[in-house]
Amino acid sequence: MPYVEQYLKEAKTIINGIKPQAIEEMIGIVLDVKAKRGRLFFLGVGGGAGHASHAVNDFRKICGIESYTPADNVSELTARTNDEGWDTVYSEWLKDSRINPDDAIFVFSVGGGSREHNISTNLVAAMDVARDAGARILGVVGRDGGYLAKLADACVIVPVVNPETVTPHTESFQAVVWHLIVADPRLMRMKNKWESVAAA
Repeated sequence: MPYVEQYLKEAKTIINGIKPQAIEEMIGIVLDVKAKRGRLFFLGVGGGAGHASHAVNDFRKICGIESYTPADNVSELTARTNDEGWDTVYSEWLKDSRINPDDAIFVFSVGGGSREHNISTNLVAAMDVARDAGARILGVVGRDGGYLAKLADACVIVPVVNPETVTPHTESFQAVVWHLIVADPRLMRMKNKWESVAAA
């Protein structure tokens, strides 16, 4: 089977394997954060950092929820990395943001972080800070979800259908899940531009 056909076939399998209830749980928490005028903090590294920046735009503009990511401030991010170290770059940012029980963090990660394997330890430390502050933890991950799946209040685990494409599949469906959430009528405050033009 040509690679393109294989990839798309696998994507269909993933869609059928994602649990809608997990997304409903995430929407419920986001609705509660919005009702309490809390904030969403989006965290990720690599592709997840790009998702975080995009998601901040969508949740602020479309849903009207105060949202932030440390990935949007390269000066602070690199200063913290240089002065304090990569492991605490997100956790200390959350502390200075005064994260509290009305807030939630939303993590995009392929493996979910692991102290034991020294992978995405900055995300692990950030999740610990969020938990200790009483904030909720949301995430979209792949494989078994790692530390995130164990700690999260609501988590979507993207099913593994091909061990050779875990990362691109996970990162692809992270975007699918958060776009689904911001498009939910219970959260959407502002119509998207092209849909509004078509309706007119």
